[in-house]
Amino acid sequence: MTATALSFPDVIGLIGVSLILLTYALLTLEKMDSKGWRYSVGNGVGALLILISLFYTFNLASFVIEIAWLAISGFGLWKALRRD
Repeated sequence: MTATALSFPDVIGLIGVSLILLTYALLTLEKMDSKGWRYSVGNGVGALLILISLFYTFNLASFVIEIAWLAISGFGLWKALRRD
C-alpha cells in the first residue's frame, strides 16, 4: 500500500466530517445543548464543507444526506435563534 497526498477537497471534506463528529461527541458527553445554536452551526458548517468536497468528487448518496443535514441544521439554528 502506498501513501498518497490528500487533495484540497479531501482536506475540506475531512474538516467537515471532523466538525460533525466533534459536535456529536460534545452532545453525547453533555458538553453541548442540542437546542443551542452552536450544535446547529457545527452540524451545518460540517455539512457545507462536505458538500464543497463533493463538488470535486461527486457521490449522489453523500450529496443527498448532506443537503438534508444542512437543511435540518438550518431549521435548528432558526429555532435556536428564535428562543434566545
